[in-house]
Formats: sequence, C-alpha cells, structure tokens
Amino acid sequence: MNRRAQYVFMVLMIGSIASFQGVVGDARAQVLNMTCSSEKENNRTLFVPNFISLMETISDLMRQFGFGTAVSGSGPDANYGLAQCYGDLSLLDCPLCYAEARTVLPQCYPYNGGRVFLDGCFMRSANYSFYDEYLGPTDMVLCGNASRKGLNFQASARQAVSRAVASALGNKGYGKASVAVSGTNETAHVLVDCWRSLNQSSCQACLDNASAAMLRCLPWSEGRALYTGCFMRYSNIDFINKETSNGISRGTIIIIVISAVSSLVFLAVIAAIGVYIRKRRYIQKKRGSNDAEKWVKVLRDSNLNFKHSTVEKATGSFDEANKLGQGGFGTVYKGALPDGREIAVKRLFYNNRHRAADFYNEVNIISSVEHKNLVRLLGCSCSGPESLLIYEFLPNKSLDHFIFDPSRGKELTWEKRYQIIIGTVEGLVYLHENPTNKIIHRDIKASNILLDLKFRAKIADFGLARSFEEDKSHISTAIAGTLGYMAPEYLANGQLTDKADVYSFGVLLLEIITGKQNNRSKDTDYSDSIIAVAWNHFQSGTAEEIYDPNIMLNENSQSSNTKNQVYRVLHIALLCTQEVRSLRPSMSKVLQMLTKKEEDLPAPTIPPFMDEKTMEFNDMSENEFYPLNAGGTDSIATVAHSSFYAR
Repeated sequence: MNRRAQYVFMVLMIGSIASFQGVVGDARAQVLNMTCSSEKENNRTLFVPNFISLMETISDLMRQFGFGTAVSGSGPDANYGLAQCYGDLSLLDCPLCYAEARTVLPQCYPYNGGRVFLDGCFMRSANYSFYDEYLGPTDMVLCGNASRKGLNFQASARQAVSRAVASALGNKGYGKASVAVSGTNETAHVLVDCWRSLNQSSCQACLDNASAAMLRCLPWSEGRALYTGCFMRYSNIDFINKETSNGISRGTIIIIVISAVSSLVFLAVIAAIGVYIRKRRYIQKKRGSNDAEKWVKVLRDSNLNFKHSTVEKATGSFDEANKLGQGGFGTVYKGALPDGREIAVKRLFYNNRHRAADFYNEVNIISSVEHKNLVRLLGCSCSGPESLLIYEFLPNKSLDHFIFDPSRGKELTWEKRYQIIIGTVEGLVYLHENPTNKIIHRDIKASNILLDLKFRAKIADFGLARSFEEDKSHISTAIAGTLGYMAPEYLANGQLTDKADVYSFGVLLLEIITGKQNNRSKDTDYSDSIIAVAWNHFQSGTAEEIYDPNIMLNENSQSSNTKNQVYRVLHIALLCTQEVRSLRPSMSKVLQMLTKKEEDLPAPTIPPFMDEKTMEFNDMSENEFYPLNAGGTDSIATVAHSSFYAR
C-alpha cells in the first residue's frame, strides 16, 4: 500500500471509529465460571469433529440472532449446543463474547460437555437435549466486589430485581431495571435473561429461584446468579449497554454510517483495504509460524528436551495400568526412565505446537526455580505428535488424599501435618522472594501439595503461575484459580499480588486443621464456609471443637504443647485470610510466626464474606473437573478441584 493510500485509509478509519463510538457497546467477555460434565466422551474420533461442527453452526447463528441451538452427530457422541448473548449486547458485540466462550468450553474435553458463563453471554454443550432444563445441581451465586452497601441500596436493589423480572416475563425472557438509591447519588442496576429455548413458565421459575438466591448477596455491591436456564446480575455500577434513542436501532445507525462512508470512498478504499488486509494476514501468518518454530527449536535444543519415543517407552506406550489420573487438559502417567528414575508424565490432549510460546513460558517458569519444596520439572517434549511435561514422581500423591479421607487421615499425625505446613511455607517464600522474578502460584490448595515418601511437601502445578519484576506492586490478569481459595480483592478487580497466595494458604491451613474442604464438596458437613466456622469458634474460645479427630489420636497430640501449636496455626490461618489485603502477613512473616513460637501474634480482623454464608453459597455441584494446566489458562475464571494427580 503506497503512502497516499495509507493516508486515505487512516483518515477514513479514524472517521469510522468516531462514528461508531456511540453505537458499539461492551461485549463483557469476562469468564465467570465453567463447569464440566462428569461423563467422558464415548469415541474421540467422532466426538471432536462433532463438537467443532457444532461450534461453527452456532457461531453463524450468534452473528445473525445473538442466540443459537444446534445438534451435531447422533448416538452417544452427539453434541447438543446452546449459546446466547444477553439482551443488551448488540450483534456487533455478541460475536466477541461468543468467541471467548468457544475458546474456553473445549477445555472440558475429554468430558462430553459443559457450560460456561461470561458477563455478556452463555454457552453450553452436552450429549443430550437439555433445552427445556431451567434448574440444576450446578446452579450457583457469585457475590463480588469487596464493598458493602447500606439499607437504602439494598431496598433499591430488591426493587430493581423485581422490576427486571416483571419486564422479562413480557419480553421473551430479557429484562433490565435501574432504581435510584434514596439519599445518595448511586443507582442499583439489574439485568436478567432467560435462555430463549424456555417457555414462559420455565423462565419465570428460573428467575424466581435465581433472584431469591442472588439477593442473599446483599449487602455486597455485586451479585450474579448463574443458573441452568437463566442469568441475573445486580450492581452499583452501570454495566448495561445503552440503547439508542428515538426508536432507531443500533443496526440501523450502523448501516447508515457504513453507507455514508462507502459512498465517500468508493472503490479506492475497498481496494486499499483489500491490499492492507492481505498484507497483514501474510505478515501475521509468517510471524506466527516463525515464532512457533522458534520456540519449538529452543525447547528441542535445550537440556530439558526428551525424545517422545523415550517417554512413550518409559510409560509402556502410555499403558492404562500406569495411569495416575485424568483431567481437563490431559492425562498423568507413571513411568520409569532407563536409569531407574520414576517420573510423572503429563500427556496433553491438544498438541501445543501452535501455542509454543505459551508452552515455553510455562516450562521456563517451572525450570527457572529449584527448591526442595517445589516439584521438579525434569523436562518436556513438544517435537513429537503431542506435548508432554515430565516431572519427578511423588509416591504419596497429594495432600487432599489424606486430610479429606477419615481413614487415610490417620496416617497424618500432627507432627507430619506441621512438617507439611512448614515445607509449603518455605516453598512459597522462595517463590515470592525469588531474586530474579517474583512468582505467584495462584492455585495453592491441598490437591496441589504433593508428598514424597517421607511426607515432605512439594508445591505442584504451575499452570496458573505468573511472574513479574520485584519493583511492581501487582499485575492485572484474568481471574483464574479455584473458588473458595481466591482472595476477595483478586476476585473483585483481578489485581494479583503475593497476598493472593497468602489468602489461599490460610484456607489450606484451616483444611489441614479441620480435615474439611472449603469449597462445599459433597464430603463436607459445614453449612458455612470453613473460614466463617473457624472465625466463630476462635472468637468464642471453642476452637478444639473443629479440629480433625485424627490429629488427637496419638499420645503426643494430647499434650498441651501440641494443642497450643494447633491453636497457634489456627490463629495464623485467620491472619492469612483477613479481608484487608495489607493486614495479611507475607509468607516470610508466616514462617517466622510458625518457627518463633514465643512471639506474640496480633489479633486477626474479620475475614471476608461474614455477612453471608460464603462467596458461592448456592454452589451444590458434585461434578468434578480436573484440568491439568499447561499454559494459556488465563481465560479460565474458576476451576473446581484442580489436581496435579487427578483422582
């Protein structure tokens, strides 16, 4: 493209952008939650092509109507799909939201379906017709933003919800409302939307149940209901896209603008754009290919590289007998190298060559750190037919196999648990105070703490880890991790600091002490979050009532010294899970608190979510989703029960 054509193109593009500013809204493509089916696909050869075909068909419908259902294939490998943008998204914004949804949902594979909620759209797939379903076991509520509102806001929010629901029932399931808050300059904004596959009675039932659950988020300033048949949100922030006035639709305005611009530039601009697009595509294709090949070559030539044939032989050609577990991104196998070393191999479902830079980034993070309390990466392979990560093998698997099992939990005396706690802290101190780059793990929990033969702790699964320079206070990133373990300020604004790991570690301490899981799994008998339970017992002086009975089995654990130590760890856990980030201790300070037992501890302040039972009080899902993260996972907002060795 010559300079004159470039100049004309730039002028026209600037003019077009200025014209469109008033009509293009916010696609709200932030991922809120993903859940996956508990059943695996029947035949990979049939399932994958069916799923790809399904997404393409729905993609065309979303561009035209903002809603689509489709069926691809038949029998056990059939794919039924539904996607919908919420009613305030234009047909320009909708495809942007759907594009994000269709990149996330395939991560449920090899399970035969799932659902993903974004702030602007929804997508679901399954191997059966689910279009009439409006309530289900995975229905949940997310209460967010760490600010509380007064009674006036609460009253306005309830009124806005009532108006939006009433409006939706007469408007094909979509409704919105905004109610001013008395005595303030604030407004409560509400959006509700049913899937268009539902009839009116099913839509009303979904909205009634969702609104009743979501309003329990009050007095928090944000609340969302993610239900089988509908979506609902309230906020003190005006997140709803505006409609144009005077009865003229956005589509009409866009057509007028395009027609005017086209008449001015005629064929010259069309030709210029055509040349520009072809040139850009050629450059990007060449650059992408070169980048991928560059990273593949770096990995192949490094001392981390394993030949695919070597790993295949070590695992007995990935024999089922050597399978340790399976997750959303791949399968883990046990193997033995020719020199006798036992290894754990992550075999990724999708070859990462086309995302070689992401794959290399993760390998680089893990290989750049070496500590006795971090799982050691032995190598990787990306030059064969699939991508592989090779780790040291830990015979006792992960901590969750013990502390959440009443029988196996007897093996973990308090002395062993305390040793695991100290090891985990030392590993986190090393990551957070790394002399080159500070590393935030982002997914500290029992299933990612592996145990060697002597029950020494090793932190695993760096798929979500992020690093940044020491002089930066935080990095902003898409929210990723596990609900129940993520710090409130990280959930609210995506600003990541080492205090997010501190919060997760505090939850882990409470789980080690109580033997109960915080994320409302089927084997917990707490009606409140574990943090709320611990806080209430700590305040009332009845902490011993929540200790795991397995802790007090042997004679040593009956001593006053041991009881004092358990109580001190409980105290430290509550310091780590304080609502205010700045009040939480650093991991090095936590280590000091644990080892210098004569040092007095400050009184903990109230933890988050105490006004309500939990951040996800209506999450009753028993589906298990075990992704084995391997780069490029920033688009996942929440992951339930992720584990290095999937169960």
